[in-house]
Order: sequence, then C-alpha cells, then structure tokens
Amino acid sequence: MSTLVEAPQTKAKREVIDRAVIRFAGDSGDGMQVTGNQFTNTVALYGNDIATFPDYPAEIRAPAGTVPGVSGFQLHFSSNEVYTPGDAVDVLIAMNPAALKVNVADLRANGILIVNSDAFKEGDLRKAQVASNPLEDHSLDKFRVFPVELERLTRLSLEHLGLDAKSMDRCKNFFALGMCYWLYNRSMEPTVRWIEDKFKNKPLLVEANKLALKGGYAYCEATEAFQISYEIPPAQLSPGVYRSISGNQALALGFVTAAQKSGLTLFQGSYPITPASDILHELSQYKDFGVMTFQAEDEIAAITSAIGAAYAGALAITTTSGPGMALKTEALGLAVAVEIPLVICDIQRGGPSTGLPTKTEQADLLQALFGRNSEAPIPVLAASTPADCFWVAVEASRIAVKYMVPVIILSDGYLANGAEPWRIPKAAEIPPIPVSFAKNPENSCPIAAIRKPWRAPGPYRARPASSTASAASKSRTSPATSTTSR
Repeated sequence: MSTLVEAPQTKAKREVIDRAVIRFAGDSGDGMQVTGNQFTNTVALYGNDIATFPDYPAEIRAPAGTVPGVSGFQLHFSSNEVYTPGDAVDVLIAMNPAALKVNVADLRANGILIVNSDAFKEGDLRKAQVASNPLEDHSLDKFRVFPVELERLTRLSLEHLGLDAKSMDRCKNFFALGMCYWLYNRSMEPTVRWIEDKFKNKPLLVEANKLALKGGYAYCEATEAFQISYEIPPAQLSPGVYRSISGNQALALGFVTAAQKSGLTLFQGSYPITPASDILHELSQYKDFGVMTFQAEDEIAAITSAIGAAYAGALAITTTSGPGMALKTEALGLAVAVEIPLVICDIQRGGPSTGLPTKTEQADLLQALFGRNSEAPIPVLAASTPADCFWVAVEASRIAVKYMVPVIILSDGYLANGAEPWRIPKAAEIPPIPVSFAKNPENSCPIAAIRKPWRAPGPYRARPASSTASAASKSRTSPATSTTSR
C-alpha cells in the first residue's frame, strides 16, 4: 500500500496508539457519508487496516434536525488486523442535538466529543426532543467535550468567496474533517485531490471546500484546543496491490471472476431492494466481461428469469434481502427439483415482513436453511468480512455448477455497506471452474441429468470460453451508487 507524505508537525504532544474508532454523525444533508469515506481513504492510503460501517436513516427525507433523519459513518482503523467496525467509539463528531442523542451512548468514557455548538439553539433542541441543552446541563461530564462553532468558523473561512450562507454551511463537514486530520496526524492531500476532481466544473466550490478543510486543520493548530494528537502506525499487511472494497462490490467482482473462470455468461435477474441493490448497480458496469443484468418487475420474476438463464447455460444469480427471500421460496423449490445451478444472495436486514431497510440483522438463517417445502436441501455459505464476500461468490458459483444445485449466500447490511482493504488476487491464483455440457441435449430435460453433464439447450452454452483474466485483478474504483429503499 502506498504511503503519503507526513502531515505537518504540530505543537501538541503526540501519542502513539494502535487503534481508534471514530464516528461522524449528523443530519442526512450534513455529508457524513462523504466525510467518512474521505477519512477512510486517507487512513487506508497511509497503510492502516480499516473496517467501516455507514449508517443510513430508514426514512426518506426525514425532517432536518430530527432523530429519524440522523445519518452516520463509523470507521475502525488500526496498526493491527481489524475484524469489525468496532463497538465503543473513541471519537464522536455530532453535528446537531439529534445526532448527539442517537450516538452518545456508544461513546466510551473519557472519549472525545466534538460538537457543532451552532446547532444547539432552542429550536434545534426542540426538533430533537431534547428537554435541556446537553452542553450546559453536565450530562456530558464524563467525556472530553469540544464545542466548536462549525457554522460560524466555516463562514468566516469562506466569507471572501461571495457564496450564500447555505452554500457555505454545506462545507462545514470538511471543516470537521480537517480537525480530525489534525487529531490523527493525517495528510489532507488525498481529500484535496478528491475535491478538485469532484467539483472540477465548479471552481468556486473547489476553493470553498479546500478552504473549509484547511480551516479545520488550522483551527486545531492555532487554538491548541486538543492537548494531544494521536499517531496510529501503518499495519503490517501482506505485500500486494490493495483497494478499499465493500461487501456488495466484492460479491459483484467475485461473480464476474467466476464467470470468467468458467467461460460462461453471467446473468443477474434481480429486483432492487436495500441493502442488496448495489450488486445490481455494480454488475451493470461489466458488460465488457459478458455480464447481463436484468431489473425485474418483482422478486418472483427476478428468480424465475435467473432460472431460465441457468436452464439456457448461463451462470445465473439473483440478489435480494429478507422480504424478497420469502417471495423467492417457491421458485427455489423448482430450481432444486430440476437441478438448476443458481446462486441466490440474501443480503440480510432487520425485522420481519417488509423489515428495516437500513438496519442490520442476521435474520434469515433459519429461512435459508429450512424455508422450503419438503425435501429441498440447499448449500448455504456465509461471508465473514466484506473482502471475504469475493471468495464466497467464487466458491458458491463453483459448487452450483459442479453439483447442479442452487446455492444460497448469506451476507448482511453490516458487510454489504462496510469496507476494508482487499488484496487484489492474481488471476492465476484462482483455479478454473470446469463446466461440462451434455453433447446431445436435444429432446432431454434438465431433471433427467445426474449432476453432470449440464443439459442446456439455450444459446449461452455455445458461448466461447473467454479469457480467464479476472476482472478482480483490475484495480478500479467503482462510482458511488444510491441506496434504493423499499
């Protein structure tokens, strides 16, 4: 992993620690996901091992400043191997009373609490249904509280640019990000490059966001608000080329790789559902690798289209979450009966029925194991980390075509949206997936097949084997995709 130039020297005492958990929390419009992603990229480039977890509000456009509208992003970074995004939080950045109310219980005693004090007026407290101002009622005495006038200071940094107040206030998340870079001795260079690329057609916004970022860093340097800054050395990771990858991105790359290794067309038939939709978004970009994506009108059409593609000789997958998994059950029984190779990804979320779209729960284990009629056993694989989703996708595809059975992959919102460094494997490290078709499939039925060969009458079986160069070996950054709520 490449190493960035050291951040400027500070006057504060520097303490070396081995890990930290930081959480950015604010309103949906405060840019917490952008802020968290930029901090993640910076510490990853520095060489730390990381695990992230973005937390989206379940409500669509909840009223600003209210508890239902709180959005968050948590990052665990370390000089040692990281397995989870962490539990207790070391540093919490709260942009308003609602964000503080929702997240303060997770901040450890003596943890650092950076609060946007400009957002703690009477109206803000009323929106968050907070009886008294927590900055004044001593309820936060067990934390190291740093009230910062983020809005006023951001406007002060940008007043000469001629922007309106609303535009200037949108930059306050970068002011807070600059403070965090100072606190953990990280370079602002990666974020500066991202700003220049993101807003390259709007030079005024480039200048505004860069000034806000540098303003936050300079504020900590000039005021000496923090007595200590922290240094977390790079982790000792295996040599190789790394990229940050989420669980859903890893699943998509795993399926593309499996298709290349088997010489088959990859077909995905899916209906958008949070938190599985990103797999459909991701795979739609791989048409050059023989990938076909189909957004069906409902969950039943999604799995039956995949069954049809598998019958015709494609490596077929369908993706869903708990409510969709229930709807796919009858078609799963059909796939078992006719011995169709099919991979079903269940990206689990919380709650029964329509569920909690943005909340994580491993709620579908029993449904995956036993939720079918009569004798319909199906192999079930579960991923352990975001990066492990890649290997699980490859292995599930291998099992499906080897034994002519549907295979279920269990992931969840925690893995799907979280990210970690992933060492990109070389194509030669991944064994080929042999596929054997019946030489004379005419007038035969898949149900008559005994495991092998694959009796596929359709056009996909005639597709020439493509290069085994895996798409996973190409380091690429996927564009951000929106989350579809259902």
